[in-house]
Amino acid sequence: MLPTVAIVGRPNVGKSTIFNRIVGERKAITNDMPGATRDRIYGKGTWLGKTFSVIDTGGIEIGDAPFLSTIKAQAEIAIIESTVIVFVVDGMSGLLPDDYEIMRLLFSANKPTIVAVNKTDNESIRQRYYEFFELGAEDVLPISAAHGIGFGDLLDKVVSLFGEYEEVEYPESTIRLSVIGRPNVGKSSLTNAILGYERVITSSIQGTTTDAIDTSFTKDDQDYVIVDTAGLRKRGKAFESVEKYSTLRAMQAIERSDVCLLVLDALDGINETDKHIAGYALENEKAMVFVVNKYDAIEKATNTIHEWTTKIRQEFQFLPYIEIAFLSATTKARINTLFPLIEKSYHNYQRRIQTSALNEVISEAMLINPPKEHNQATIKVYYATQVKSKCPTFVLFVNNTNSLHFSYYRYLENRIRERFDFTGTPIKMILRNRE
Repeated sequence: MLPTVAIVGRPNVGKSTIFNRIVGERKAITNDMPGATRDRIYGKGTWLGKTFSVIDTGGIEIGDAPFLSTIKAQAEIAIIESTVIVFVVDGMSGLLPDDYEIMRLLFSANKPTIVAVNKTDNESIRQRYYEFFELGAEDVLPISAAHGIGFGDLLDKVVSLFGEYEEVEYPESTIRLSVIGRPNVGKSSLTNAILGYERVITSSIQGTTTDAIDTSFTKDDQDYVIVDTAGLRKRGKAFESVEKYSTLRAMQAIERSDVCLLVLDALDGINETDKHIAGYALENEKAMVFVVNKYDAIEKATNTIHEWTTKIRQEFQFLPYIEIAFLSATTKARINTLFPLIEKSYHNYQRRIQTSALNEVISEAMLINPPKEHNQATIKVYYATQVKSKCPTFVLFVNNTNSLHFSYYRYLENRIRERFDFTGTPIKMILRNRE
């Protein structure tokens, strides 16, 4: 598992701006109103060849404040999960009583902690950063998140505190599975059914599983690793500390997997949270299988599977290529239908297409349905090639990267899928201007 950096501090000290600089994108919402970041955001950063996870927390305040209990819980969980803590303070405001209280909380975590004195944009404020040594931290660094000043020194110190952290490496042929879904849909029961024994404690109480556990097994001469994750909930709905902790672990499990088994509840139906969870897997470019669990417990008619399939296609219109398994994890009914879908999805996830065949499909598609002008230009594709598998990624060299309308992007994707079997996996197209 990657080392993790937690960014903590009072509201409005610049935590989200620091997060954005580290992960290289404006993923966290920045706002001058204190408490604007109500949920921590996850991302990845790289420095000196080392990759690590980053958590942006809501601010911590001591005393009564909007969202106080939620913000404090988020920060505490981020502290628990962290390898290194970056405690952000405001150089313009100076050292405040709340900073001492937060530092006391951080000392109890017994984690390497760097005090980053933000907003030290000019020399007069920069000289004041020495007062923050009163907090008792060994490392106190002046930075400016807005202008990037001092970030090299900050990240040098961060990665130096990781120690020897290595991602668990499995053989290339091993299929890595993660079992994902909202609480109480039967994820642990499905894991047990797949493994054939009670590897994970199961319970009807929501939130029983709070950890993510790697378990290796072999089936039909194929090696697998399965990770059973705690239930995910939509951001803003999971206020319990245990759920916040579980959500982070589930996100990490998705990142480390090849195929995500998204468990749906046949009794409970599909809701918005299921779509958000599917979105997490899609954002991470993972292969997927829908698993309709508790299928034995519903009343069935001749066309029950057809009706459920239609419902899933309607609710998950952004994932029309994902296969569906109907089973009961508890009774193991139809459990044998799952593995062919996993293997098919994984096979397509690592599929590679010959350059000549890919260009033939693109050229033919553009002849049949020529693109229309977009942004005062008409797209021309000169050449296409696959640059990556897991997930299959294609680079299209074009005359103008801004001239491809989203609908035409989807049209080209559909033509590729019609010619080549990419069932179960997303595919990605990247546009580059031809030199």
